[in-house]
Amino acid sequence: MTSLAIKASPWKRRLNRILTYLSKPQNAILLALGIILTVTTIWPAFTIVRDTVTIHQGTVDTRGAEAGQVYTTFNWTDLFAPATKTAQKLAVINLWTPLLNSVLLSIFACIGSILYGGLFAYLVTRTNLKFKKYLSSIFIFPYIMPQWTLAVIWRNLFNSHAVTKGADGLFASVFGINMPAWWCQGMFPSAVVLALHYAPFAYILIGGIFRNMDANLEEAATILNTPKWKTFLRVTLPLVKPAILSTILLVFSSAMGSYPIPHYLKLSTLSTKYVEMNVQRTGEASILAVIMMLFGIMILIVNQRTTSGRKNFTTVTGKSGQSSVVNLGIGKYILSFIYILTTLFTGIIPILLFAVETFLPNPGDYSFITGGIAGHMTTKWWATAENVSENGMYGQKGMLFNETIWNAFGGTLLVALVCALVAGTIGTLVGYCVSKNRRSKWAAYVNNMAFLPYLMPALAVGVAFAKFGSSVGIYNTFLLLILAGTIKYIPFASRSALNSMMQLSGEIEEAAIIQDVPWWKRMLRIIIPIQKSSIISGYLLPFMTCLRELTLFMLLCSQAKIITTLLDYFDEMGLYAFSSGINLILVLVILAFNALVNKLTGASIDSGIGGDAK
Repeated sequence: MTSLAIKASPWKRRLNRILTYLSKPQNAILLALGIILTVTTIWPAFTIVRDTVTIHQGTVDTRGAEAGQVYTTFNWTDLFAPATKTAQKLAVINLWTPLLNSVLLSIFACIGSILYGGLFAYLVTRTNLKFKKYLSSIFIFPYIMPQWTLAVIWRNLFNSHAVTKGADGLFASVFGINMPAWWCQGMFPSAVVLALHYAPFAYILIGGIFRNMDANLEEAATILNTPKWKTFLRVTLPLVKPAILSTILLVFSSAMGSYPIPHYLKLSTLSTKYVEMNVQRTGEASILAVIMMLFGIMILIVNQRTTSGRKNFTTVTGKSGQSSVVNLGIGKYILSFIYILTTLFTGIIPILLFAVETFLPNPGDYSFITGGIAGHMTTKWWATAENVSENGMYGQKGMLFNETIWNAFGGTLLVALVCALVAGTIGTLVGYCVSKNRRSKWAAYVNNMAFLPYLMPALAVGVAFAKFGSSVGIYNTFLLLILAGTIKYIPFASRSALNSMMQLSGEIEEAAIIQDVPWWKRMLRIIIPIQKSSIISGYLLPFMTCLRELTLFMLLCSQAKIITTLLDYFDEMGLYAFSSGINLILVLVILAFNALVNKLTGASIDSGIGGDAK
C-alpha cells in the first residue's frame, strides 16, 4: 500500500498543481480562450489549405483526376510549374501579375501614408501650422469612412468616356479634361487612394511619439550647435522609428488584402483575382488566399522580432520643457492651405458628391453644372414608393421606401452590435488575463493568436470562414458573419485592453482579494470602472469597423444580407444612384456614431496628438 501511494503521489502532485493553477480565474479563462481562439483561427485556415488540393467538380481542378479521386496536386503545379505555354501565360495572368501588383500596391501605400500622414503629424505637433484643430479632425475622415469611398470619388472625378469607356466624370463633363488612362485606373490611383485611406494610421502612431518626445534630447543637440536638419535625422527620426515600423506593418497587411479599391479602380491583385477565379478555378483561387495568409504570418513574425529585440532608450528622465515649436513663417499659411485642399478632397467632397449623385437623373453626368441646375435634378431615387421599371430603376422602389435596403441595413446593425459585444468582451478578457500572466509562454501564444487575424488580409479571413461555413452548414447566415467579424475584430479590443491593463498595479486587485471579493465583482466594481475609456474603445472600434466592412463579408453571404454587399450589387447593376445613396447613409451614420462617442466619452481618435490645438 505504501509503495502504491508513493507511485501515485507524483500524479496527485501534478493534479494539485493543475487545480491550483486553474483556481485562479485569469488562468482558467486564459486556457479556455487559447483553445477557442486556436480552433476558430487555425481550423478555418486549414480548410483553405485543404481546398487547394481538393478536386472540385465542374472546375479545371478535375483535369487529370481519375474516377473517384478526391485530392490532387494539379492546382499547385498548374500555377507554379505549368507544363504548356498556354498554362504558363495563364500562370502569369492568374498568379504572378496579381502577386506583383499586390506587393507593389502595399509598398506604395506604406510609403505614401507615411510621407503624407507622418509629415502632417510633424506639422501638427512640432510647428506653428495654422488651423490645427480643424485639420486634425478632418484628417481622420478617410479611415472612418468606408474604404471604397475615395475610390468611387476618384472614379466620379476623373473617368471619361474617351478613356475609360463609361460615363464622363466631373473633370470631363465640366472642364473638358480627359485624364490619361494611368491616372484613371490601375496602380497609380489605387496606391494614392490607399495611401490617403491609411494616412491616419501614420498620423496617430507617429504623432503620438512626436507629441510625447522629451525636449531635452533636441535641446542638447541645439546647445552643441548641431544643425536642425542633422538633429532631425540623428535624434528625432530614430525615436519615431518604432512608430514608422508599426505603420508599415499595419498598412502593408491591410493593403495586401484590400478588395474594394483595386476592384473599383481596375487593378488586378490577389484579392480581385481570387473573386474572378473562385468559380471556375476554385482550388487555384484558394492558393491565392493561402499566399495572402502567408504574408500575414510573415508580418506577425517580423512584428515579434522587431518588438522583442528592440533596444530600449530612456527618453523621459523627469520633467522637461515642451519641445520648441518650429516657426514656418509664411509656410504656416501655405502648408495649411495645401492640407485644407487635400482634406477637402478626402473628407468633404465625398459626402457632397454622394449626395448630388442621388439627385441626378443620370448619375455621373455633371453637364447640369454648365447648363444650370433647374430641370436637371430628380428625387425619384429617394421618393418613389412603387416598383418602377422605367428610367433605370430596374423594378426598384426609391431608397426611402426600399425594404431590401432597410432590411440589409438592419442586418448590418445586428452583425455590428453582436460582433462588438462578443469581440469586445473576449478582447477585454484576453487583455486582462495576458497582463496577469506577463511572463507565461501560453499567455504570449494566446496574445499572438488574438492579434493574428488583424494582420491577416481581410479577404483571406473571409475565404477561410466561407470554406468553414460551407463545411459546417452555416453559410449565408448571420451566425457565420458574426463569427468571422468577431475573430477579425478581437485584436481591436485585446490590444486596447492589454495596453490599459498593463498600467494597473496588482495591489489594486490584491486588496479586494484579501477581502474575499469574488472575481466577477472585482472586474465589475474595480477593473472596468478604472479603465472604462479603453474598454469602451474596445467595444466601439469593432462596431464602427463592422458597419463599413465589405471585403471580409462579401464571400460569406448573399448580396442582400447586409448593406455593404448590397451596395456592391447595386454598383454592379449600374444603379449608381442607389450605391451612392447607401454610401452617403453609411458615411453619415458612421460619422454620427463617432461624434456621439466623442460627446459621451470625451474620447477622440486625434486627442493627445495635437488635435486640440488651434
